[in-house]
Amino acid sequence: MERLKDKVAIVTGAADGMGEAIVKLFAAEGAQVLGVDLNAEKLKEAHGAATNSIKLMDIDVTADDADEKIVGETLSAFGAADILVNCAGVVEYENTEIMRDDNWERTMDVNLNAVFRLCRRVIPEMRKRGGGRIVNIASINAYVVAPGLAAYAASKHAIAGLTKTMAVELGPDEITANFISPGAILTGMTRPLMDDPETKALFESFSVLPRMGMPEDIANGALFLASEEASFITGQGITIDGGFLAKV
Repeated sequence: MERLKDKVAIVTGAADGMGEAIVKLFAAEGAQVLGVDLNAEKLKEAHGAATNSIKLMDIDVTADDADEKIVGETLSAFGAADILVNCAGVVEYENTEIMRDDNWERTMDVNLNAVFRLCRRVIPEMRKRGGGRIVNIASINAYVVAPGLAAYAASKHAIAGLTKTMAVELGPDEITANFISPGAILTGMTRPLMDDPETKALFESFSVLPRMGMPEDIANGALFLASEEASFITGQGITIDGGFLAKV
């Protein structure tokens, strides 16, 4: 089934985990995809050589004019932009009282400022196509928090507010904007932590289901929001957390 046939997508954070899974699923569903990531080596390991359906771009999303360069590369490769998935993100664990400015600023730059700039730049391209889909990756920490997550939680709360506002602003142009809040997902970042039995048990306890979340679970949610089936859904947050928020 080609649910994204003739669509062009941009996916950041494409070298690993959720972003990698989203790129692969979107391409399998008929989209042409620009996969963006800071890590050129991991990007190539994840996706191999560029194909007719997947192009790769290594760039820091916080770099000067990164939004212009990313959208420009998309237009050069595919001629349009219909879908944007902002998946790139960082987390720094540091309590508010001792948090260093550079940690706060880096978190906001990657998780919020780069998202805003790329959304702002791609909107006119979507309007030219008669509509579009924006999917931002937030977190369950947009709803619940823990010590040491001040910067991360603040950035994800902000993503929720930004996305809802864009939905209201862009509705008349048939551009939808939604966000996904993942729970504990097994990725390249979290997999090494599973070697510790206590940490593994903690992560598994975040789900009421007998498993952790997988990147493909998030990719399936992103595919739905990017598809025609979700054309009347905008300004919403979809939580994919194995039921964690239901029990807290």
